[in-house]
Amino acid sequence: MNTITLSVVAERHIRLALEEDINHEDVSTNAVMPMAQQGEVRLISKEAGIIAGLSVFERTFTLLDSMTQCEFFVEDGALVEAGQCLGIVRGDVRILLSGERTALNYLQRMSGIATYTKEVTALLEGSKTQLLDTRKTTPGMRVFEKYAVKVGGGKNHRYNLSDGVLLKDNHIDAAGGIKEAVRAAKQYAPHIRKIEVEVESLAQVEEALAAGADIIMLDNMTPEQMQAAVQFIDGRAETECSGNITKENIKKIAQVGVNYVSSGALTHSAPVLDISLKHLKLM
Repeated sequence: MNTITLSVVAERHIRLALEEDINHEDVSTNAVMPMAQQGEVRLISKEAGIIAGLSVFERTFTLLDSMTQCEFFVEDGALVEAGQCLGIVRGDVRILLSGERTALNYLQRMSGIATYTKEVTALLEGSKTQLLDTRKTTPGMRVFEKYAVKVGGGKNHRYNLSDGVLLKDNHIDAAGGIKEAVRAAKQYAPHIRKIEVEVESLAQVEEALAAGADIIMLDNMTPEQMQAAVQFIDGRAETECSGNITKENIKKIAQVGVNYVSSGALTHSAPVLDISLKHLKLM
């Protein structure tokens, strides 16, 4: 069963999201439901897609009231159809009303990313290329969005700046060149860290390989340039391509034989999956 581990960081973000939406009171709910009343509401998917974030959805409600209960009929990673009932939420109607938008925001966003990622990974079937995400995530949403990528069949690149060495163009400029940047990284970073270098030309590919880079990222190259770079590297380093990777061009890029392709579009351009809470009834 796919499920996100709700770390202290994840819970903090959920609490902040609730505080953002209910900074004093829910005026609408308090007006129509001044007293506690038990009820239930159905979770309905309004379009087909991959579900991700059910535990986040549930935790949003239980942070408001630990007695709230969610009964799900699917698990994260499930392909659902339009009109399908995904589960039932039961509890104090005031909690169901107040938590609805925040809970759905998480579920819709995460499910949209999982759905888009699944579509892209399908285009890589039969190749040796693996799909990675990037750090181009929504502030405050990284832990949720990167989990959704994994549910959709992709893999996570660095989680944050503490998670690995990636020397991009500005790092290289700051160090005075690729050779200098790699040497500084080898001296500073623990020996167990791989060092990845971003390059934009075949000359830089040669320099990065000579400097001892473990991974060479081919940034914004044409498929022809990438093909030449992969042939030159010839397995002496792992290869990754990045830069404007979309569903429309990823299949052609994978044909050049890179080990990884990283796409910011997985998290910054995936549309949300339309999901609603409907048919609330009192118990």
